[in-house]
Amino acid sequence: MTERRARRTMWLALTAVPAMMLVACSGGGAGDASGEAGSDETRTLTLAHSYNEDQPQHRCGAQVIADEIEAADVGLTIEIFPSSQLGGDADRIASVASGDIDIDIQGASALGAVYEPISVLDAAYAFDGPEHLAAFMGGDASAPVIEGFAETAGVQTLGAWSAGARHFTANTAIRTPEDLEGLRMRFPGSPQFLMNARALGAEATEVAYEELYLALQQGTVDGQENPITNIAAQNLAEVQDFLSLSAHQLNTNLVIMSPVWSELSAEQQDALTAAVETAVGEVTTCVAEDEEATIDEWREAGQWEIVDDVDTAAFQEMAVAYLEDTLTGESLEVFEAIRSSAP
Repeated sequence: MTERRARRTMWLALTAVPAMMLVACSGGGAGDASGEAGSDETRTLTLAHSYNEDQPQHRCGAQVIADEIEAADVGLTIEIFPSSQLGGDADRIASVASGDIDIDIQGASALGAVYEPISVLDAAYAFDGPEHLAAFMGGDASAPVIEGFAETAGVQTLGAWSAGARHFTANTAIRTPEDLEGLRMRFPGSPQFLMNARALGAEATEVAYEELYLALQQGTVDGQENPITNIAAQNLAEVQDFLSLSAHQLNTNLVIMSPVWSELSAEQQDALTAAVETAVGEVTTCVAEDEEATIDEWREAGQWEIVDDVDTAAFQEMAVAYLEDTLTGESLEVFEAIRSSAP
């Protein structure tokens, strides 16, 4: 118990999370599992994330992992806690490190708080699309960043998927970097997202996601960027006129696992790896289908002026040049490895 508390303290310091806000989960962590790996008893693993149950990350990701593990019959079962039930992102990262949460789905930018190079997976135009992300994560080029994260955090990465590309909305069309001039664009407050804003030529304004609709309605900001699923969930068509399909960043999710990984049998580890691999494919398909259906619905309803002739090549050239000049050390190495692996 002392070692686990020490690990938790280290992570809380790294993520700058106040101790009073840390959410500890009992009943599913490494120290509370029923039965040891290899025994006849079933061990229950907790899987936490921040998404709603109707989002692809849950129904095509977390739920698929749980279903695949159930079907594998290797003495494991997975209990899912969606919608940040076990705490916000930073809280859950600390809980995974200490073993209080077994598996978590996290954005790369959030994980950058404890290992900065991994946030580069969320860099603007780092990836050409979800297939590029899958190829990078499945190849040798990703080994340094994944191993570096494991060494720093003591956390195993089981896989990664794209939760959808991010696009611009505003009350004017955004086709080129010049169209962003003079616009106050809302970006999340993480270092990588703010760097992306500069790389794209945007004037970033930080606004909490929960306050985004009101900020757009009142004119505190002129526009914003998000994946299609978030744009739909926030009903931003009510307060914005143009949706510009810039696809300037993939929302990269990583499936991470606590040190309990080392306590599992080889058969259980193989089953978990296979389950996550299946989920990666399912999420990719679900996101693409959901986005296509939503955009078709918007076109038919005339809710937006949908700008599908964005000069993505101009945006990408500008962003890549900026990031290559700005990133340093291991972060630059990760970015260069990603770009070198582009098909």
